[in-house]
Amino acid sequence: MLIDITKLKQCIVDELEVYEEIQLEKEKLESAKILDLKNTVLTGYIIKDNANEYYLDLALKGTLVLPCSITLKPVDYDFTTEISGNYNELMSEIGENSRFSENSLDIFPIIWENILMEIPIKVTGPEATDLKLSGDGWKLVTEESEHTTKNAFEKLKDLL
Repeated sequence: MLIDITKLKQCIVDELEVYEEIQLEKEKLESAKILDLKNTVLTGYIIKDNANEYYLDLALKGTLVLPCSITLKPVDYDFTTEISGNYNELMSEIGENSRFSENSLDIFPIIWENILMEIPIKVTGPEATDLKLSGDGWKLVTEESEHTTKNAFEKLKDLL
């Protein structure tokens, strides 16, 4: 995603307003196990200081469609994140080299990294609450149930 900074570079404006609707390729989403990205909008502004450094103050808001951890059905997950800082520093934090040409900044790596950071470890849909989580010889083990299960060696204490 290239942002034209010509007006900012030539000091025609003090800050450059940004409003972009984010659309990503299916392959990019699938590699991150995201089913879809809906209504995602990037807003904010970019400023330039006297040392020709560019500062971003952006807000990213949208909806991730992720698979339910139990049923694998699509679940909408709303997110909002703030992106603020020096362009070169933000790019180096994510391990990318600064990508700007004469009159544009490539902020896609920063946006993509922030989208990836918003993905929760586990997401469950409303259908997952009514499911049968045990059966003949099996049960779903969750983190909560692991902590409540007694230690197998506790039975040995009763023998002594």
